[in-house]
Amino acid sequence: MTARRVLVLLATVAVATVGGCSAPVAAGPTPVAAGPTPVAAGPTRDTRGCPTSQPPALPAGQVRTVTMTTAKGPITIRIEADLAPIATGNFVALASCGFYNGLAFHRVVPGFVIQGGDPAGNGSGGPGYTIADDPVTSPYHRGTVAMARTRDPHSQGSQFFIVLADGAASSLAGANTYAILGQVTAGMDVIDAIAAAADAERPSHPIAMDSVSVVNP
Repeated sequence: MTARRVLVLLATVAVATVGGCSAPVAAGPTPVAAGPTPVAAGPTRDTRGCPTSQPPALPAGQVRTVTMTTAKGPITIRIEADLAPIATGNFVALASCGFYNGLAFHRVVPGFVIQGGDPAGNGSGGPGYTIADDPVTSPYHRGTVAMARTRDPHSQGSQFFIVLADGAASSLAGANTYAILGQVTAGMDVIDAIAAAADAERPSHPIAMDSVSVVNP
């Protein structure tokens, strides 16, 4: 896969401010690593029951609660169908079948986002298919959970990100193409700890999602 296809969050230069210093996020795709970033040990992944093409949209008005367990603690996310029915249906289907179990937050940009959901571990992987775009109708802010994508239309797969700071909103809204899945309702301290533990944008020891579960609502 070429670098052009690497899933990234920005199509233009964004600036994430950390401790009074500005760390520019490169415009366009981040170069592909020489090999997958090592993923922290977790359960053996069995994805035989996972989707192989775009799953059904989440029905209008429906809500799901997704819980991620990590070495830093649990994260709880409220997923709302009305925000992005295609993307939420896809995310819920992948989380329900165990696709995310053992996958790491392979990319960390302090003050901006943490990104995960890549089985390759280096930003180039996905579930083997992509999904159609949903319009973005809500603002991004701290705790927003949204799908990562390339610059190409309909390029979302399994990778997602969690926004670390309200200050990231303007950069994300500049593209306004990252389908919003929902909001972290508990565990932002865990997300901050995951970000703080990273020694680089591609952490040498990324924190994994040991398990991901879905309940209704």
